[in-house]
Amino acid sequence: MRIVTDFPHRVREDADLGIVMADGTRLSARVWMPEGAGPFPAVLEFLPYRKRDGTVERDALTHPYFAGHGFACLRVDMRGNGDSEGLMADEYTPQELADACEVIAWIAAQPWSNGRVGMMGISWGGFNSLQVAALGPEPLKAIITLCSTVDRFADDIHYKGGCLLNENLGWGATMWAYSSRAPDAALRQGWREMWLERLEAEPFLPALWLRHQRRDAYWKHGSVCEDFGAIRAAVLAVGGWGDSYKNAVPQLVEKIEAPVKGIVGPWVHKYPHFAVPHPRIGFLQEALRWWGRWLRDDKTGVEDDPAYRVYLMDGVRPASWYENRPGRWIAEPSWPSPNVRSQVMLFGPGTMGEGAAFETTLASPQDCGMDGGEFCAIWLGPEMPGDQRRDDALSACFDSTTLGQTDIVGAPVVTLRLRSDKPLAQVAVRLNHVHPDGASTRITWGVLNLAHRDSAEHPAPLVPGQEYEVRVALDHIAYRLPEGHRLRVAVSTTYWPMLWPMPEAASLVLSGGALDLPARTVSADRDEVHFPHSEAAKPLASREIRAPAHVRRTEIDQRTGTVSLIIEDDFGEAENLDHGGIAGSVARERWDIHPDDPLSARGQAHWTEVTERGGRRLRTEAWCAMRSDATDFHLSARIEAWEDERMVWSRDLTDSVPRDFH
Repeated sequence: MRIVTDFPHRVREDADLGIVMADGTRLSARVWMPEGAGPFPAVLEFLPYRKRDGTVERDALTHPYFAGHGFACLRVDMRGNGDSEGLMADEYTPQELADACEVIAWIAAQPWSNGRVGMMGISWGGFNSLQVAALGPEPLKAIITLCSTVDRFADDIHYKGGCLLNENLGWGATMWAYSSRAPDAALRQGWREMWLERLEAEPFLPALWLRHQRRDAYWKHGSVCEDFGAIRAAVLAVGGWGDSYKNAVPQLVEKIEAPVKGIVGPWVHKYPHFAVPHPRIGFLQEALRWWGRWLRDDKTGVEDDPAYRVYLMDGVRPASWYENRPGRWIAEPSWPSPNVRSQVMLFGPGTMGEGAAFETTLASPQDCGMDGGEFCAIWLGPEMPGDQRRDDALSACFDSTTLGQTDIVGAPVVTLRLRSDKPLAQVAVRLNHVHPDGASTRITWGVLNLAHRDSAEHPAPLVPGQEYEVRVALDHIAYRLPEGHRLRVAVSTTYWPMLWPMPEAASLVLSGGALDLPARTVSADRDEVHFPHSEAAKPLASREIRAPAHVRRTEIDQRTGTVSLIIEDDFGEAENLDHGGIAGSVARERWDIHPDDPLSARGQAHWTEVTERGGRRLRTEAWCAMRSDATDFHLSARIEAWEDERMVWSRDLTDSVPRDFH
């Protein structure tokens, strides 16, 4: 990444610009303002992740760069977070989106503004950029959405294929900790009162999300797939094959009527100018082209870019982390693409190709899935799926013969003919690359709660013994299978710790199936499109106090047989040399299960958050846990708030939520 310090505009920064909402709540904005003759277009990033110490490192690389090229940049803390007043009740609430619209109107009315606003963000900010665009505020002319979704139920951290993701608890634990932190005392005289008010009101989001186990009105709110036509702003959608959000970009390119382009690289859940695995791209230059065209009428040529630019990864050996992914950039003129054709491979007895009659009984142990990696790779630890051979051994596998070079571009679909001995069951389907020596690399995957086979809004139990044909859509991918290698479809009835198990261990009988493979008919030997090299503004000046460290290990209790995944993410501690604040955090997760007992499942998390200024050290400890019996989920949580070595506040809660076809 090349560091740029010389820009067309000098940049003036305001660390705490107040924007007062109609109800009197003051939101805090960090602003980078270009100097010189205006007026200027503006770019908004609207998040709960604390501009003062949460996103400060990436903000330093990004917003001064845009401002130096003539765009006013505002990084606003949402109400109830960071240095903003008010309280937060949930993610993507009508209040959050109304606040964003009010901020956009405020920006457009400022004397330094040309009246045109762009909105940008990754993850939460990518979600609300889309959601705000669907509300249609007049000044919002363009957005850049990264690592986001168009369907909050089908494709977020809560549910997938109707199955309950353990990330519902994992990310809920993260927000339980993130929102527990105090405002910066250097900016808010009443910081202690604000802190205690937040702690008293902070919602325990996993319990709220668990109260919506089907695709009801709660999830339809904020799901832009309900009406793609509502989005009139120009949309640049960006994603990564190493991320959990792989499907939004092709869906947006296909469905949006407004100007839209898509880019998907090999990256995990990070901005592409500093993401891994390499290669990175000059994302900031691409963003400038987008902002320039739609916010000030520059002739940047973005309209002529290919509709869908994706990185076609070479098939490589399995690893829990990659620094680089070899491959090449390909360009599609539209999506769906005329260059991609369906190849159907029928299942036989352990085979995939011409097909033949078979019948296979499948009852995976509850710990199948331990090599699945993290649902959303983000912390830069060993989070990617490792060698799949162990999980394959606990699954029903269907292997192809050795194939010629095959470029998989799109979303594979697996159909299965099956019957169950229980009214509730789930299937996990993995498409794997089998190397000549037997190593198995996961290419893509999908899951299905079989009660959701016909409808995510109106699930229905299976009739034991009755045969069904079900369709499992796998995540989009772009992956080159080398000549002489094989494909494998692996089907299991469990996928721990990615999915929470069903209340009873189900046995399935598979009697038919097929893989519908999207194969690109045009072979790319070199890049079909080129991006500039990655560059950014000067990194944040900081002093490391404690170095980051990441641990992910599996344990087996030889006495009880319990299998555990232990995750320890120490994000370190550092001093921000720009304003003198110190921040640090540690996250710990543990996922336990016995291979023979779905009701043995346990998940727990413990976060420590620290901020320090002027010798005053504030700390929060946030715990949560979940278990289940045959009828209910049972949750517990606790927060402690410490000032120096004195506990100033604590709170405990317990909750139970009935299982609803889960």
